[in-house]
Amino acid sequence: MTDPDSPVFDPDWDLATIAIRAGHRRTAEGEHSEPIFPTSSFVFASAAEAAARFAGDQPGNIYSRFTNPTVRIFEERLAAMEGGDCAVATASGMAAIMAVCLGLLEAGDHIVSSRSIFGTTTILFNRYMQRFGVATRYVPLDDLEAWERAITPATRLLFVETPSNPLTGLGDIRALADLAHAHGCLLVVDNAFCTPAVQRPLDLGADIVVHSATKYLDGQGRCMGGAVVGDDKRVGEDVYGVLRTTGPSLSPFNAWVFLKGLETLDLRMRAHSRNAARLAAWLEARPEVEKVFYPGLESHPQHALAQAQQRGFGGILSFIVKGGQASAWRVIDATRMLSITANLGDVKTTITHPATTTHGRLSDEDKAEAGIAAGLIRVAVGLESIDDIQADLARGLHA
Repeated sequence: MTDPDSPVFDPDWDLATIAIRAGHRRTAEGEHSEPIFPTSSFVFASAAEAAARFAGDQPGNIYSRFTNPTVRIFEERLAAMEGGDCAVATASGMAAIMAVCLGLLEAGDHIVSSRSIFGTTTILFNRYMQRFGVATRYVPLDDLEAWERAITPATRLLFVETPSNPLTGLGDIRALADLAHAHGCLLVVDNAFCTPAVQRPLDLGADIVVHSATKYLDGQGRCMGGAVVGDDKRVGEDVYGVLRTTGPSLSPFNAWVFLKGLETLDLRMRAHSRNAARLAAWLEARPEVEKVFYPGLESHPQHALAQAQQRGFGGILSFIVKGGQASAWRVIDATRMLSITANLGDVKTTITHPATTTHGRLSDEDKAEAGIAAGLIRVAVGLESIDDIQADLARGLHA
């Protein structure tokens, strides 16, 4: 039988070990793999125990909207990997960002955000948070002076996605954290592109990390989910309170799938980065390509920053083909192996046209400000043979 005192987390473990071992408290059944608890509710030993659980006087499971053992393992493991005190799992990455906003902001507050963020995040800020009296101002990702000028006495959050989608621009996390704290603000970092296997924003001074677990944490395009990682007060109480009350909950099955994804995250991110670096260098030499965006290239304006704050360069790249949207669509449509889909983080390489998909709901002015050119193509480089990936893209470029 398993030793009940075996650790669920040892701070001396390496990341690869944490991703496999952290958070699992074996049940009396002595299972080796983490169990799934597909139950909506839990039984109490007595009315007094039920009352104590609901009052928060006694820890334990109550209702799977906000307490589920499988989800808890995922939360504890991800928190350990990111170096945070705790995590709150959500039904999607956007639910994670929404929970941060609802948990930490109120009418009259102000967000300063990078202009280079996921299109749907922009819509959340502009259309929905604005309705509740929370205004947002956008600034260039890499312009620290612009960030500082945008901060007002009402600013509560600085929000950054680094590397950015889809141009792989980088924000200096340590510098932004120092700026935020100097003005009494919090720094929130979307770490979905890098994951803790490549970048740990909390170590660089960030206050909160958000994830779309749908991407690399899963790694095989199977499930939807998200997470918020941070301290016990802001995340463990304020963000958790939003989840408990409004219910954008992660299902136990999806949490279990993400646990299996975390086990191979370190290996996969190394392989994604290796393939992407080779593809970026190959694309940079192609005559049909006007510009390639990938932090691993020495031509990337923030290559040195990527080396300083990341353990690798990730699996996302984008490039502009000559000829605008018509040429970009021809390249995409001529591929035969690559998957034409806006999702990313999969073992399968995906390709998309950001101006008409991920950023399609933005105005032409917003697209121009964000650098989303008509000829821009984003590739989330998977784990197929790099020779086959290149051959398929060459077919498109020849078109």
